[in-house]
Amino acid sequence: MSQAHFAKLVTMYHAAPINQWFQPRLRILEKGSAEVELAVRKEFYHAAGAAHGSIYFKALDDATFFAVQSLVPETFVLTASFNLYFLRPVSEGHLLARGRVVSRAKRVYIAEGVLFDSHGKEAARGSGSFLPSAIPLTPEMGYR
Repeated sequence: MSQAHFAKLVTMYHAAPINQWFQPRLRILEKGSAEVELAVRKEFYHAAGAAHGSIYFKALDDATFFAVQSLVPETFVLTASFNLYFLRPVSEGHLLARGRVVSRAKRVYIAEGVLFDSHGKEAARGSGSFLPSAIPLTPEMGYR
C-alpha cells in the first residue's frame, strides 16, 4: 500500500495548479519522510536579489506536509501551524527541503524540516503541526 500511496501523492502534488508555476519536485522517501527540490529563479527574488522567504516556506511546508501525508492514506492533511527560521540568503542553484515526522499525539502530527542550498549548507529550518481533515483523497484532486 505505501508505494502506491506515495506514487499517488506525488501525482497529486505535481498536478496542483500552484506547482505549475513553482515547478518543484517531490520525493517521498519512506513513511514519514519526504523531500522537495526546486530551482531558484529570478522571479522568486525580493528587492535585494535573493529568494523571498515565501519560497523557503513553500519548500519546507511542502516537505513536512508530505512527510505527514505519507502516513495518512484516507484524508487530506492540513497545516495547522508552522515556524520558520531563516539562516542564510540563497540567490542561485537549487533548494532542497527534507521533512520528517517527529511526533504524533492522537490527531496532531509534528514534522520538522531543513532547507539546504546547492552547496549543502542549511538555508532555513522549520517545524509544523498538521491535522488530518475530513476531505477524502480522491482522483479529482489528482490523487490517482
